[in-house]
Amino acid sequence: MKISAIDIGSNSVRLALVSDGKTLYKRIRTTRLGEGLSFSGSMKDEAIERTALAVADFVNCAKAEKTDKLYAFATAAVRSASNKAQFLARVKELCGLEIDVISGETEAKIGILGALGNNDGGIIDVGGASTEVTFRAGGRTVYSKSVNVGTVRLFDLAARNKQQLLRIISEKIEEYDEFSAENVNMRAIGGTATRLAAIKHNLLQYTPDVTDGTNFTVGELEKYADGLLSTPVEIIRANTICSASAEVIGGGCLLLAEIMKKFKIKSLTVSERDNLEGYIIYKEGAL
Repeated sequence: MKISAIDIGSNSVRLALVSDGKTLYKRIRTTRLGEGLSFSGSMKDEAIERTALAVADFVNCAKAEKTDKLYAFATAAVRSASNKAQFLARVKELCGLEIDVISGETEAKIGILGALGNNDGGIIDVGGASTEVTFRAGGRTVYSKSVNVGTVRLFDLAARNKQQLLRIISEKIEEYDEFSAENVNMRAIGGTATRLAAIKHNLLQYTPDVTDGTNFTVGELEKYADGLLSTPVEIIRANTICSASAEVIGGGCLLLAEIMKKFKIKSLTVSERDNLEGYIIYKEGAL
């Protein structure tokens, strides 16, 4: 059986094609749906249009693959926007797709399902408008929280100014509870983590077989953040995989490092299995 899933995030739209439990490929389109959301509380008309068109294109891709089932879910940008009905209506008008707007709690649940299955451990999912942190021990979730801070929100509020970014990050991550994850098997999922892995391996094309399993210490991420935030955007765009996310990757890297410090996490591993696989498990009961 072929199953496709579309993840409509605050920074990008992603498509996964899964066949008989194996992820065949993922595709991404950066549309910056959450651009300016921190100021206005609503999605921009042009962001709605380019994102809805990307979703419609991915629906056509899924149909061309003769997908048996197609799921689509939206995360923080859509759920928090005052004009989410406008976006949902535009997608339905273009391609007839009904979108599941999931809660932060569900977003965290599908993230850990995708990355770890039923195994114990933890995840950090840095998104465009929210970041989820979840820990599982003894087969049950012992901590899970979604906070409205992410790469696009940070760029809106502080651009690439490290001191301003640190101030905002420090304020926002206070919303997470005190929890020591020093000895937890940690995974990082989402576009920020996989792009940083690609940078570490000097990849200019997305190669999940290489990025999956990449390890980072908190010290490494701090060094990467310093480098990315002090390098002109044009150079990042020309010399890394971040052609469409050069402005936001430095802030995302800094956020990931600061969250690791908050939870006393010394190192983590990037997982290519993420909320796309997790959502399919959530809906189907298995993958």
